[in-house]
Amino acid sequence: MKRFYAATPKGLEYLLVDELTALGASEVKEGQAVVHFKAELDTAYRICLWSRLASRVVLVLDEMLAKTADQIYDGVKGIYWPGVFTPKSDFAVDFHGGNREIRNSQFGALKVKDGIVDAFVEALGNRPTVSKQSPQIRIDCALRGDKLLVGLNLTGAAMHQRGYRLDKGKAPMRENLAAAVLMRSGWAQDTQKPLIDPFCGSGTLLIEAALMATDTAPLLERERWGFDHWVGHQPMLWREILTEAKVRANRGMGQCKTRFIGRDINRRVLAIAKENAERAGVDGLIQFEGGDATHMPSPPATPGYVVANPPYGERLGDMPSLLHLFASLGQQFKAEWAGWNVSLLCSDPMLLGALRLKADKQYKLYNGALEVMLANYSIIEGGAGRAFGEDFANRLKKNLKQLKKWVKQEGIECYRVYDADLPEYNVAIDLYQDWVVVQEYAPPKTVPEQKARQRLIDVLLHLPDVLEVDPKQVIVKVRQQQKGKGQYEKLDQEHHELKVSEYGARFLVNLTDYLDTGLFLDHRLARRYIQENAKDKRFLNLFAYTGSASVHAAIGGARATTTVDMSKTYLRWAEDNFAVNRLKGRQHRFIQADCLAWLEGCEEQFDFIFIDPPTFSNSKRMEKTFDVQRDHLWLMTQLKRILTPGGQILFSNNKRHFKMDEEGIAALGLKATNVTAKTQSPDFARNKHIHNAWVLHHVE
Repeated sequence: MKRFYAATPKGLEYLLVDELTALGASEVKEGQAVVHFKAELDTAYRICLWSRLASRVVLVLDEMLAKTADQIYDGVKGIYWPGVFTPKSDFAVDFHGGNREIRNSQFGALKVKDGIVDAFVEALGNRPTVSKQSPQIRIDCALRGDKLLVGLNLTGAAMHQRGYRLDKGKAPMRENLAAAVLMRSGWAQDTQKPLIDPFCGSGTLLIEAALMATDTAPLLERERWGFDHWVGHQPMLWREILTEAKVRANRGMGQCKTRFIGRDINRRVLAIAKENAERAGVDGLIQFEGGDATHMPSPPATPGYVVANPPYGERLGDMPSLLHLFASLGQQFKAEWAGWNVSLLCSDPMLLGALRLKADKQYKLYNGALEVMLANYSIIEGGAGRAFGEDFANRLKKNLKQLKKWVKQEGIECYRVYDADLPEYNVAIDLYQDWVVVQEYAPPKTVPEQKARQRLIDVLLHLPDVLEVDPKQVIVKVRQQQKGKGQYEKLDQEHHELKVSEYGARFLVNLTDYLDTGLFLDHRLARRYIQENAKDKRFLNLFAYTGSASVHAAIGGARATTTVDMSKTYLRWAEDNFAVNRLKGRQHRFIQADCLAWLEGCEEQFDFIFIDPPTFSNSKRMEKTFDVQRDHLWLMTQLKRILTPGGQILFSNNKRHFKMDEEGIAALGLKATNVTAKTQSPDFARNKHIHNAWVLHHVE
């Protein structure tokens, strides 16, 4: 009995324990991404040939104390390496893990390599060659804490590389994960049942299934093995095991009656799938056909299994169209696939929620580094269920009808159509031409996460139909309080930019990359007021964001504009907005600065000042914290100092229940007029606290 370990992807350990036990291993014990066992050599050979789940099988040569690099070197050198392989064989070292002393796997591999080479020199006077490309011997080292396992990789190349799939790019699913999915789905225990993959891609799931159904060893066609140049290799024993496997495969291929169907909308990928199946020797068993998964033909008469790895986007922007895909799948399964079992691999619970199916079981797996969920469903008769989210859809239709006339009169291209009108659907929805931006407010702690997620699914499923837009043109964001640097951090790199119009001004909006799009829609009427009152004025815009107020001032005939913000990104955006409107000249200045510090040092005079400060800021780029309620008198003191005698200040903020210190303002010699109602347009009528606004003048 020899000691071995088999590496496996995280999440497959318990499946591998069962598989190794069935193949004859003893003392089988799982670890993290590894299973340890003992076996005779013939059993180890069978495991190398037959394991569908392992990544590599390693014969343990020694276990040693490895607190330091010197201990690793000494321990490895102490192994009698000529008893493992000869100097004529080239080798490589694979090193996994680390500890306090060994933090770099390459350094660990180097110490092992040095120990092996020096051991050969001392024992035989010559040394083997180190080869990084297709070495004949692979030494596998696993360091956990202060213990190092040193072993011989018996399988050589990774076991998921069956040989039937040519590597032409990043593979969507490794073969051993596909085998695990088939086992967890239940189909592997009933391989005579039909198997359909409506997203078959390069065919991995179906090919692995066909190999199972025909009793074909997954590595039967492998030509090079890690034990080929091992001194302890027994070629006759190996040939017996290999011959037995070939006989089983030939018999299984002739007896297999299972029906396999693979569909995919991508014809190029289907051609690759057919080539892969041919290389695997199972092309005669699998029926590949082109087609959209949202319009599957009626299922075969004999119920079986649908097992698939449908697309799941890693960006939030992919979500709306994917939700519609999953919702369509769920509707089809409930309508036509009664009696079938469905297993779907997915990385996002929201997508599975769109199926509107109750999972029998769910398993956590890993597709590479990505955590995914395999959900199993039993489709029953009469499972269509009721419609969800209709109350939201009805409210959205009502809002659209109410806003339709106003939008047409104003010539508005961007407006809000919904703002948490129904508390259970806690989102804001804005239209930008024919694009939709959905901002999900963080749900209250009293609402369970799963319930909030399901409500968002309802929203995203109804939006395209009600608003008559393509699901691909729906963009989703999660809105939460941003502080400091977070106010300027990007959300995405998609950079979807539009040019939109508003009262004669043109603006660039970015729908994807930031939390806000570059245009605060609730300030629309405030910007129009600025345009109507800026003629011949020296205009100052503080906390300017993307400079939209400055653009309106310039279009309204301002003599000069000064745009101040501490973000380079937003100032460049402001300059681009000026360029889009063909506004240029030295009279338009853009200043990057801490607005409060700049204001304190300002010695210029302005006729019209617009300021929309943050409610609170503790950005590291600001010299001190700012609270609009606490500091607004100080702010007005500074603004009064630079305001010309006949000038005006338009002051806005977004703090709910903000209270202007009217006595303090009067004591400063300013008169404040509340214009909040006048600056709120019909699309924000429900949210009276979206912003507060005042116009301030010197007291005459």
